[in-house]
Amino acid sequence: MDADRPIESIIFSSHALHQMFARSRTVDQVKEVIQRGTIFTQYPEERPYPSELRLGFPDGDALHVVFAYNIGTQTGYVVTAYLPNPKLWSDDFTARRST
Repeated sequence: MDADRPIESIIFSSHALHQMFARSRTVDQVKEVIQRGTIFTQYPEERPYPSELRLGFPDGDALHVVFAYNIGTQTGYVVTAYLPNPKLWSDDFTARRST
């Protein structure tokens, strides 16, 4: 997916809001990851819309955001947002460690 596509609106799933609240992450932090973060995994076959996993460091902490996009309505959907566990992710937070 093209990171420079226009986004008219962003909708947060209840799951994403729950995860954000539980980890003291804000809407602005998630939007920063959407706007400036790195896309490191894409899920083009995901339904109802293709999605991707983005990584950003708002306020210095690593934050993963699963973001889907409806190109027809230019609407983005935050599926979830979470702090990646360093024990489960590589040092740069872009690959899962083998168990």
